[in-house]
Amino acid sequence: MPEPGISIGQVAKAAGVHVETIRFYERRGLILQPEKPLYGMRRYPPEIVARIRFIKHAQLLGFTLREVRELLGLRIDSPDTCAEMQRRAKGKLAKVQEKILALRTMETVLESLVHACEQQDLVHPACPILQVMDENE
Repeated sequence: MPEPGISIGQVAKAAGVHVETIRFYERRGLILQPEKPLYGMRRYPPEIVARIRFIKHAQLLGFTLREVRELLGLRIDSPDTCAEMQRRAKGKLAKVQEKILALRTMETVLESLVHACEQQDLVHPACPILQVMDENE
C-alpha cells in the first residue's frame, strides 16, 4: 500500500514550480522535507501546495525569502496579524515606489543620451553617451 501524501513531482506540478524550487525552499527552511521511508519515496502533505503558492505570490510582490519566512509565521487569524501584514505591505509599497522613481529618472537620462547620440555632430565624432559616463566616474 502506498504511503499517504503526494510525490514531489505532483507537488511541483500542482504548485506550478520546478522540483528544484521545492528542494531550494526545503534548504532555506521555508517548507519541511518529509521523512524518507525505509523503502519508497518521500510523500508530502497536500497542504504543502498552498504554502508553496503563498511563497511564490509573496515573491512576485517583491518580498525576499527572509521576509517570506516571517510572513509565513504571521499566517494566523488575528486582528494583530492583519495590522502587521498591512504595515509590512506599506513598507514594501514604499520601496517599490522608490524604485519606480529611480527607474523613471534613469529612463529620462537614457532617452536624452540616445537623443544626443542621434543628433551627434559628425565634426565631433566622440560618443555623447561615453562622454557622460566618463564625466561621472
